[in-house]
Amino acid sequence: MAKKSSKTVHNRIRELRARHRITQAELAIAVDVSRQTIVAIEKEEYNPSVLLALKISKVLQEPVEVIFQIKE
Repeated sequence: MAKKSSKTVHNRIRELRARHRITQAELAIAVDVSRQTIVAIEKEEYNPSVLLALKISKVLQEPVEVIFQIKE
């Protein structure tokens, strides 16, 4: 049986949104999701799909690996 991983995905979306002066609602519209999805991602309650992570990366003008990191 495979061992359960204790790794989690952390993100810097809130910080980068503030830097770009983008609201949660504006980011949600730009990446075609609900504001609640952005809230859940920022609170690390939901991990975005690769496609969504790439869209967020494009809007925030940062590489995916700068926005999302795997932490132990």
